[in-house]
Amino acid sequence: MIIPKAISNLVEAFERLPGIGPKTAQRLTFYLLHVPQTMLDDFASALTNLKKNTVLCSICFNVSEKDPCPICSDVSRDHSKICVVEQPLDVLALDRNGHYKGVYHILHGAISPLNNIGPDELRIAELLKRIRENQQEIQEIILATNSNMEGEATAMYIAREIANLKSHPPVGGSNLRNMKLTRLAHGLPVGGDVEYADEVTLQRALEGRREYGV
Repeated sequence: MIIPKAISNLVEAFERLPGIGPKTAQRLTFYLLHVPQTMLDDFASALTNLKKNTVLCSICFNVSEKDPCPICSDVSRDHSKICVVEQPLDVLALDRNGHYKGVYHILHGAISPLNNIGPDELRIAELLKRIRENQQEIQEIILATNSNMEGEATAMYIAREIANLKSHPPVGGSNLRNMKLTRLAHGLPVGGDVEYADEVTLQRALEGRREYGV
């Protein structure tokens, strides 16, 4: 059977998405063949505008429509607490329960040597710069990376970098020595992702966070 080029192109495009195998890609493609053209136009427009109409916040690197993002620009938030997460979806999960009132820093991934992702590919340098520049304000850094191998490796790396920063503080950085470094605990299972945790689990994890160091 000769497959039309338009169909094979879309199947290949779907296959490049994470978690989409050949059969799923084919099902999605043939499903879209049966929907009205107006729905396809809306879908295509949404894809086209996905990156055109979004920006990364220059402070926390969350995805937003404006810079700085609504969380960073909210004066009612506690800017003395920074919760470090792997992905923007983690911010949605943590902020949904309404118990955490601080701000965030999104790394956009985790250290994974098998996937050639090192510290330089993440927003770790920007986090350290943020700490240095706001040393008088920041009281706590909460490491909320996932409790799997990659997340733990990332948390340990950040903890070492912060320890070095605290032991060799910049001029006027004496307040850094009093800054707490904590890690989410109690409630998040080992190997679990923040994104998929329910509200009660996340609340207990936040409340049970512990001092973290290496």
